[in-house]
Amino acid sequence: MNHGKRVGIVGAGNVGATVAYSLAMLGSCHEIILRDNKIDVAMGKALDMSQAASAVRSHTVVKVAEEMSDLKNCDVVVITAGSPRLPGMSRDDLLMINAKITKEVIEGVAKYSPDAIIIMVSNPLDAMTYVALKESGFERSRVIGMAGILDSSRMASFIQEKLGYGGGQIRASVMGGHGDDMVPLARYSTVAGVPLTDVLSEDEIEEIVNRTRHGGAEIVGHLKTGSAYYAPAKSTSIMVEAILKDTKQIHPCAVLLEGEYGYSDVVCGVPVMLGANGAEKIIEVTLDEKEKKMFAGSCASVQSLIDTLHNKNFFEGK
Repeated sequence: MNHGKRVGIVGAGNVGATVAYSLAMLGSCHEIILRDNKIDVAMGKALDMSQAASAVRSHTVVKVAEEMSDLKNCDVVVITAGSPRLPGMSRDDLLMINAKITKEVIEGVAKYSPDAIIIMVSNPLDAMTYVALKESGFERSRVIGMAGILDSSRMASFIQEKLGYGGGQIRASVMGGHGDDMVPLARYSTVAGVPLTDVLSEDEIEEIVNRTRHGGAEIVGHLKTGSAYYAPAKSTSIMVEAILKDTKQIHPCAVLLEGEYGYSDVVCGVPVMLGANGAEKIIEVTLDEKEKKMFAGSCASVQSLIDTLHNKNFFEGK
């Protein structure tokens, strides 16, 4: 069946809807299909976005999947569905709740869009990417987590704020898990090609690194009622675009490691080349001792979440 490019989005909350809006404005796909438990809300957002697309003469149409079976033959499926961490909820509670939601969603995606590339946005990100991979049975290149682009853009934004110049010319690089264990790579971060270490002091870089680690929490602290969505959504749409247009661009994304960097059967953020087949290549950058140690910490914290899932027999029958 030959169809124009089709993107499915499961979860039409702030992040999912903003991904859809961002893609509709770019007009790089023919159809966006929103899937959400709140069908009426999804309908309203879909109409609103289709009208916005018409305003900018984009040919993208935004529709709603009333049933999971309507989410068929998608080229890319973005998954933002999941519960936020509510007061009194432990990380393990959140892990189990969102793992169950992810499992359910992935069953439908694998059935109705068996050739899709899946982009996971739900938290805890790296563990959910692992669940999606195990439940779908897809090869690892087709299940990718979105975090590195977001963390890198936060870091770049903080660098710009600190410097007061260089906007648009800052390349920040972040690896590792999404959360307190992320690995901001100051050595691979530049301003118009000039190493960060040449324009900022060690203390200033350390301050930026810490602020990047807690970038999400800083925004939650201001918003009070929710978390960031503009930058997460834009970061996700950058990945979708790279896949739809087969750009072969390199972006940090969460993927299953199979020996790279010395780790196996764990998901962590590393630079990958994105193209029509998903994460087509994993780039292995050279890490110094300090970075290796940080990356090891990242992998260990993701591993502990995966171990929790195994211990609770989450993957039984797989």
